[in-house]
Amino acid sequence: MSDCIFCKIVEGTLPSTKVYEDEDVLAFKDIQPAAPIHVLIIPKKHIPTMNDVTDEDGALIAKIFAAARKIAADLGVAESGYRLVNNVNRDGGQVVYHLHVHLLAGRKLGAIVQPDAG
Repeated sequence: MSDCIFCKIVEGTLPSTKVYEDEDVLAFKDIQPAAPIHVLIIPKKHIPTMNDVTDEDGALIAKIFAAARKIAADLGVAESGYRLVNNVNRDGGQVVYHLHVHLLAGRKLGAIVQPDAG
């Protein structure tokens, strides 16, 4: 996708601070971190959202999660804990329409969903 910022990072036409790369997956530091450790893990194949993942993409999705485990171990947060987040579409908070998983760590993270007060 010629207008996709993440595809440009994969191509090398936009810079990033890479923390992991293999033939199918790239991971780099988020430029607007929401936690002390904030890494974006993306497939090199352009897939707009999780809704666009096909059965044929199953192995690729598994590679993304395998990369997340390795990155967490390499960054020393596998045992203390980390969070993986995938936002889908506008109401889900997705901003860049290239499938990506946020790896957040480096401090105790609060609950995502607060129980009803009523």
